[in-house]
Amino acid sequence: MIFVTGGTGLLGSHLLVDLTKKNEAVRAIYRSEKKKEQLKEVFKFYFGENWQIHFSKIEWLQGNILDIPFLQESMEGCSQVYHCAALVSFNRKDFSLCMKINREGTANVVNVCLEKKVGKFCYVSSTAAIGGDDFIEVTEKRKWKTTPTTSGYSISKYSAEKEVWRGIEEGLNAVMVNPCVILGAGNWNDSSLTIFRTMRKGVKFYPPGSNAQVDARDVSEIMIRLMNSEISAQRYLCIGSNQSFKELMTTIAVEMKVNPPSIAVKRWMVETVRFFAGLLSFFTRKRPSITKETINSLFGNLSYSNEKICKELNFKFRSLEDTVKNSISGRIS
Repeated sequence: MIFVTGGTGLLGSHLLVDLTKKNEAVRAIYRSEKKKEQLKEVFKFYFGENWQIHFSKIEWLQGNILDIPFLQESMEGCSQVYHCAALVSFNRKDFSLCMKINREGTANVVNVCLEKKVGKFCYVSSTAAIGGDDFIEVTEKRKWKTTPTTSGYSISKYSAEKEVWRGIEEGLNAVMVNPCVILGAGNWNDSSLTIFRTMRKGVKFYPPGSNAQVDARDVSEIMIRLMNSEISAQRYLCIGSNQSFKELMTTIAVEMKVNPPSIAVKRWMVETVRFFAGLLSFFTRKRPSITKETINSLFGNLSYSNEKICKELNFKFRSLEDTVKNSISGRIS
């Protein structure tokens, strides 16, 4: 039996598609019925009329990773555990919650894996847990350092990684993957897929920064191959391609047949928008759509190396164009 947390998320949904495609016995936890219903649409996209055959292979349990007795019961008899669940937020007000879900939740899963003597554990971390410096290609060897621009989310994912390394020291057979911005079939109102919703009618402005993207299908395949290998106590950057935000947005615009962005936005312009968004949130009690952390990411110039995973698994990532096409075709409303 394979146990999966975060199965209704973007990466988790692709992992469940791949595991059921391999006829694996899968047990997955979920928190929201709405999210589980959306997952059915992903299965319909990838499996067509046979989607129910694959979806029915999943044993669903409602709960969360902060409930230790629930985890102990749910993970009974499981030989592998994929831990995809996490809170992604770049709002400072969510720092405590990020630490609780990402660090404490991961510690709970690691501890139960040790208690139940699970055969192998895969943790989904993030490039945020490695960090980076502008215009310098980052590898897995980069040492963590906190800077004035380090987000609370980054700290929470780095702290979660330390829980996994602690588990490894205590005898846990584990691997970690550090994907960058993940794209794939899913709901355009969620996570990184919101860029497709934004681009639908065309956008004139683009941020001058750069970052990396990766296809959810590639990350899922890498995770499964690592779990079925002899590799242990290693982490791997999962990077499909590095490109500027202008290049990414232009690729999406071309596929959508809308006008690509042509004007680089100035930082002061975005800071002004952030000020008024913050002011509006004060009166409406709604969270601001733009934070200091998101602005830093839009104006940073980060790039990451995928050499380690490509070499060790002889892996070839999908192209940006292929990823964008699949993400648009697999839109869930």
